[in-house]
Amino acid sequence: MVKRSDEAVAVHVPLIAPDMMSTTEVADYLRVSERTIYDLLKEKKIPSSRVTGKWLFPKKLIDRWVAQNTEYTPAKTRDAAPIVAGSHDPLLEWALRESHCGLAMMTAGSLDGIRRVADGDVVAAGTHLIDSSTGEFNVPYLRAHYARSHLVVIHWAKRRQGLIVRPPDVARVASVAKLKTSKLRVVLRQPEAGGFHLLNHLLEGERIDVSQLITIDTPALTDGDLAQKIRDGEGDVGLACESAAHAAGLAFVPLIEERFDLVLRRRDYFEPPLQALFTFARTAAFAKRAEAMRGYDLSGHGAVMLNE
Repeated sequence: MVKRSDEAVAVHVPLIAPDMMSTTEVADYLRVSERTIYDLLKEKKIPSSRVTGKWLFPKKLIDRWVAQNTEYTPAKTRDAAPIVAGSHDPLLEWALRESHCGLAMMTAGSLDGIRRVADGDVVAAGTHLIDSSTGEFNVPYLRAHYARSHLVVIHWAKRRQGLIVRPPDVARVASVAKLKTSKLRVVLRQPEAGGFHLLNHLLEGERIDVSQLITIDTPALTDGDLAQKIRDGEGDVGLACESAAHAAGLAFVPLIEERFDLVLRRRDYFEPPLQALFTFARTAAFAKRAEAMRGYDLSGHGAVMLNE
């Protein structure tokens, strides 16, 4: 016979966190006090977003943040594939071939490349992600999303970015603001690309939303692809680096100088493939090629931008 107790029994219900958590929910999820969450917010140490005055915490970024701050010693660290991923750069692609470093190029955008490096899938990634609040490139994003990931940022080159058009259309797009009224078809980059975020940043400065532009349906996966679409008449104008315009024989309207960097794991920096690439990039042949390609400034090449 089972006796019934009149005493209340506490039942533990596992927390199922929503995709976007409030301050109370993220505190419960992490099993800390709300005061701790506010201290982390004050120190900008926890992934968060402020919408209409309310703090929200994306669960995916919180999970990644917890994982990145977990201290452990792996049994074995696998070798990354001999690939430079991320954003495409014509000078980098040429240097990978000419240096005989043994590294291939796989370009799917800055965000994709950084993820692959952080996951240990590739040895390096090219990136040119602008931070809208500071105008700084690459480092703010990595500090915000990949803290304590043992990633290093090495400066590759400064590049001129601007609008690529066929010569007869230059007068119609003298500035990024003209994109709204020019009635020209804009070729966009994919959302993973640094060029996509740079265009949105420049449009925001003119209080223009990309939805107000006439755009073609298919994005360009590299600056070279973007130039080709314009040359073939699929689109009329797009944001890309000057070297892509020069290679395609198109006109170029300069808008901004950006910093293109390489992101890599600290352990891979000293390996022969990357050292061969960096050694070649210090030669006169490399400097001569950069000048011929147009739009490059190598004055800061090789500088360590982040090593934390």
